[in-house]
Amino acid sequence: MARAQGARSQLAAAFETVYGTAPVSGFTRLPFASSTLSAEQPLLGSELLGYGRDPLAPVKDAITADGDLTIPIDAEGFGFWLKAAFGAPVTTGTAPGPYTHEFRSGNWTLPSMAIETGMPEVPRFAMYSGVMVNQLSWTMQRSGLLTASAQLVAQGETVASTSQAGTPTDLDLLRFGHFNGQVTRNGAALGNVISAQITYANNLDRIETIRSDGMIDGADPSIAALNGQIELRFADMVLMNQAIAGGPCELEFAYTLTSGESLTVTAHAVYLPRPRIEISGPQGIQASFDWQAARGSSPARMATITLVNNTEEY
Repeated sequence: MARAQGARSQLAAAFETVYGTAPVSGFTRLPFASSTLSAEQPLLGSELLGYGRDPLAPVKDAITADGDLTIPIDAEGFGFWLKAAFGAPVTTGTAPGPYTHEFRSGNWTLPSMAIETGMPEVPRFAMYSGVMVNQLSWTMQRSGLLTASAQLVAQGETVASTSQAGTPTDLDLLRFGHFNGQVTRNGAALGNVISAQITYANNLDRIETIRSDGMIDGADPSIAALNGQIELRFADMVLMNQAIAGGPCELEFAYTLTSGESLTVTAHAVYLPRPRIEISGPQGIQASFDWQAARGSSPARMATITLVNNTEEY
């Protein structure tokens, strides 16, 4: 008897034309490291009296479909998650490439996806419709595997014994590594950085209307947030002076491959709090700045994400 194994699982995704309606074709196989995306429906215990000490049968509550995906930050597949988080990009370039995809914060209308996770050996293929990205986050550091966490909100789940995604398209995996990364401040390299954490959140508001199927009607984006933390060896007063003065700076988090592909996240107006500086012993002194981004003046948006690759469109 075959048993489900994570090594044999697969994931395919496609953007929906109508929210909650999975397309019949156009799926792309995307790499992932782990997934908690699933639907659950709890039971509500009976509160009724008068039938003795043994409880009456429970009733079903509303369905919740959500979870997290751990995904690699690569030159092609990551563009699908950027489109889901920020909306369709502005793309420039001519065949055969490279193409520059510019994703911009502030869109009120975000696309939804259909995502199928498959366990062929069971077999179990779960199609999640109306999937939207609530949050994208990752950490820049010196070594290790570079992955991001995508926090997803879905409308519902449909389970079948065969795949509903048809024959998905495969992408070339061109993965960025931590050693490809760089952090700059106002165009100049920011030194002594130990790690940098980046989180973008759409703060989706679930539309929980009364429905016979127990699903949500949708998820509307509210005020977005871009924040994180920069930890560095305390070697100068550059960031401390900015924190004291209270003005913004532009921070850029970038990865570049030798083959020309690149990913650049630019926060146009970043504000820094004044942190505590502690001397905890004879070793090097570190400082942590919990930064927050806001809408800039030129350009008049909070963030721009630029992805350069050979994919013509998303």
